[in-house]
Amino acid sequence: MKSLSPLSYVPRRASLQSAGLGPAALYLGAYLLICFLSSDPIVLLAATFGAALAGYGCHAQRAVRFSLRLGAFLAVSMIVINGLVTSRGETVLLRLGEWPVFGRIDVTAESLAAGALIGLRAMGTMVVIGVWSACIDPDRVLRAMHRTARRSALTATLISRLVPLAAGDQARLGEAAGLRGPGATPVGRLAMAHRLLAGSLDRAVDVAATLELRGYGQTAPPGADRPIASRFDRRFQVAGAVLMVAALGSIIAGLPGLTTYPGFEYEPGPFSLILAGLFAGGGLVTWQRGRGPNARRN
Repeated sequence: MKSLSPLSYVPRRASLQSAGLGPAALYLGAYLLICFLSSDPIVLLAATFGAALAGYGCHAQRAVRFSLRLGAFLAVSMIVINGLVTSRGETVLLRLGEWPVFGRIDVTAESLAAGALIGLRAMGTMVVIGVWSACIDPDRVLRAMHRTARRSALTATLISRLVPLAAGDQARLGEAAGLRGPGATPVGRLAMAHRLLAGSLDRAVDVAATLELRGYGQTAPPGADRPIASRFDRRFQVAGAVLMVAALGSIIAGLPGLTTYPGFEYEPGPFSLILAGLFAGGGLVTWQRGRGPNARRN
């Protein structure tokens, strides 16, 4: 399992993996919506925490940690880039003078705060996507979309399968290159990309042949793709509906968030704290009694 990408789907008898595709999509979709559209730092932090808690509750620790690291890198990048590119704001922290092409660079506290807000959105989004990738079977997505968008469903499912495999190939090739010893010629990025591309094309040919042999595209018998109800469906339907209504309500009502330009304006009210508490506590929905992250994995 260690050789797999952290974002690879691993079948487990956990709540989110066992739930139906619709309830799971409603539940995680509420987190994705609030991470995309909210401008309240407290709500964004709470949603990120809740999504990470949900991932730990269904044994997706590796995906959560990987997504947090990637999200933190994106957040730092957004802060630096926005601080250098945007000179708006009243509080000037650094005057870096004239730069070629960019002109005058003044780093303001407001531009750094705006970059941090974008970074929080990116981090929360990455955690939600990581939990989805690690806990939702892509074959179920393919079956659900098969009737309405057969080719698009196949493309999306293959991407979700093959991208983590390519990431695993890169890790294994890098490890193998490092074991050759200090006297070996270093493996450059171009050679690594060439090897990954060749391996991906070989795998694509094998996948195409397998799909043809298994009769993909033939009409399935009636009722063959009918989803089986899970005992966790009601839990995620209720939790997902509550979180989705709360997210849509906050967006439609236009709850105040962090205003960065021309100066700081942020006064979290009781509704922001209630919304943050809902999304932070919503992560406990995936947890089962007596089956924490240290329980035996199936």
